[in-house]
Amino acid sequence: MEIKQLRFFIEIARKLSFTRAAETLHIAQPALSTAIRKLEDELGLTLFNRSDRKIALTAEGETFLRHATAILDDVRKAEREMADIRGLTAGEVRVGVTPMLSTYFFPKIIAGFKKRHPALQLSVYGDSAARIQRMVAGGELDMGVVAGSAIPEDLEYHHLLHEEIVACVPADHPLAGRKSVPFAELLREPLILFKEGYHLRELIDEAAAHVGEEPRAVFETNLFTLIRNLVLEGIGISFLLRMVVAGEKDLVALRCDPPLHLDLFIAWKRQTGLSRANRAFADYLIDQTDEYYRLSEMYGSFPLP
Repeated sequence: MEIKQLRFFIEIARKLSFTRAAETLHIAQPALSTAIRKLEDELGLTLFNRSDRKIALTAEGETFLRHATAILDDVRKAEREMADIRGLTAGEVRVGVTPMLSTYFFPKIIAGFKKRHPALQLSVYGDSAARIQRMVAGGELDMGVVAGSAIPEDLEYHHLLHEEIVACVPADHPLAGRKSVPFAELLREPLILFKEGYHLRELIDEAAAHVGEEPRAVFETNLFTLIRNLVLEGIGISFLLRMVVAGEKDLVALRCDPPLHLDLFIAWKRQTGLSRANRAFADYLIDQTDEYYRLSEMYGSFPLP
């Protein structure tokens, strides 16, 4: 039995498709099928039910998946410990971030971290906080930015941001002269919103239900820059983090009444822990967010240095 076979098996179990697993693994499907049949022959067990072009794990496959996942976790831990011994002259950090942070917050974080640790490889994956949380739990990412308070027990985390959600309008919008607007009134405006499945969208929908209003969404996307540009074009208004709008000269931030806030955390798998490279990135990220809030308190809303 080889580690490579375990990786193949786990990817097929995740995708429940030999074709999609082969694409992710960048190998030919026949080679993948051969590797799994060889693994089944070595174990003397059938790991997948194959019928009508659909596959599913057998009971034996479910049991083996638990063991295979634990083995790969141990292998990753060993690899990270060896990297720690070598020091920070080598190593990789795989981190997931949400759309707004990837556009505004993280470019400066990445630039500063790379300047401090030029030898480390940094890979950034962008998606919803919920999807990032699943990828961290599954070992596909080393750490990631997650949202909300219901974080699973198998993840360790550190609170990063408690940020106000504001309504964003162009400078010539009729609402632009007001400092705050009742949330119910904002919901009656044409809205440009993140797609369902994104935590910010969930917060808006929950708050709308609380005041008995249906959000008037005219456009949905998961692209922050597109939301920003559509607001500037006058297509509608949107809800974004105050720290993001603070750096935009052409957008006006309106406080919602009652105010809304979003909490973000950096999380990693508790069992696996963090390598020295990942710990260095987590520490740098935490230090920079702490500095952001320190400057915000001193000078008001302030971009990251």
